[in-house]
Amino acid sequence: MHKRMTITLDEAVYEGLNRTVGKRRMSQFIEDLLRPHVLDTALDDGYRAMAADQEREAQAAEWCSALAGDVADAAR
Repeated sequence: MHKRMTITLDEAVYEGLNRTVGKRRMSQFIEDLLRPHVLDTALDDGYRAMAADQEREAQAAEWCSALAGDVADAAR
């Protein structure tokens, strides 16, 4: 659901925004800029990207297995 909001911009900023993204795309452009600053999705996105990296995940699993072995050896 979208909410309507009125904001005030300097005329030069507005004209630059209009030239850069166009009148019909301003809202989406501003939302895309603000989203990472107001929603806690940056960490989620980062974790998703890390999980998608198969080589990194394999190295992490290997490291965890080795660490578990070290702990088991220390307990003896």
